[in-house]
Amino acid sequence: MTPLVTAAVLLAALTHASWNAIAHQITDKLVGFTLISGGGMLIGLAIIPLAAVPAAGAWPYLLASSCIHIAYYALLMKSFQLGDFGQAYPIARGTAPLVVTVLAALFANEVPDGWAAAGIALSCAGLTGVALWGLRGRRPNWPAIGAALATGLTTAAYTVVDGLGVRASGSPLGYIAWLMAVQGVVIPAYALTRWRGRFGAVLRPFAGVGLVGAALSVAAYGLVLWAQTKAELAPVAALRESSVKSYSCGNNFAAQGA
Repeated sequence: MTPLVTAAVLLAALTHASWNAIAHQITDKLVGFTLISGGGMLIGLAIIPLAAVPAAGAWPYLLASSCIHIAYYALLMKSFQLGDFGQAYPIARGTAPLVVTVLAALFANEVPDGWAAAGIALSCAGLTGVALWGLRGRRPNWPAIGAALATGLTTAAYTVVDGLGVRASGSPLGYIAWLMAVQGVVIPAYALTRWRGRFGAVLRPFAGVGLVGAALSVAAYGLVLWAQTKAELAPVAALRESSVKSYSCGNNFAAQGA
């Protein structure tokens, strides 16, 4: 992995952790994810005219990823509702690299060498350690842990699907734009039917921070998609999650000091 790709993935990890923190800070999780998902859709629609349309071979991956992302958002919302951020987030993110390694070997013929495998294992062990540190002196919240593990599995699934899709697309920018536009419809549509005439009033107090989260979300995943065209899937996934470890650890310490 080149220094440029490494820097892009580390930046993606920081921006990803930041938008998750924003989503966590909005008490009503449906409000937070409606703004982030809907904002991502608007950003995607704005980028589409500026980017090449993904090649035909990429569309099955793009549509499959959109469905997986919707499940991911639903599970992430449930994880945040059931458990604290410092516990749920590292479990969800720490599960993904190991599963990505297996799926990438099966579907992309990418088998990491010894050093890469050791790095992936170390990344996952570090995030598991962060989660266990957050549990000190408390009973495990098993429903929250289960939701976080399921979130990690969906993360691994869309990581591999998008890695294959963006490589087939011929246009990483076009792929991320269409992905955001397609997947971003569902959660706002659900919220619109739930809130009916109150849609604007419910979202307005959080619109600014939610749209910042949306921009961070698009930037984070766009960087990851570009990196996946330059490097193997599993090392990218592991490096992305390794820098989330320090963020989650800091969140745990801050929560204990409050």
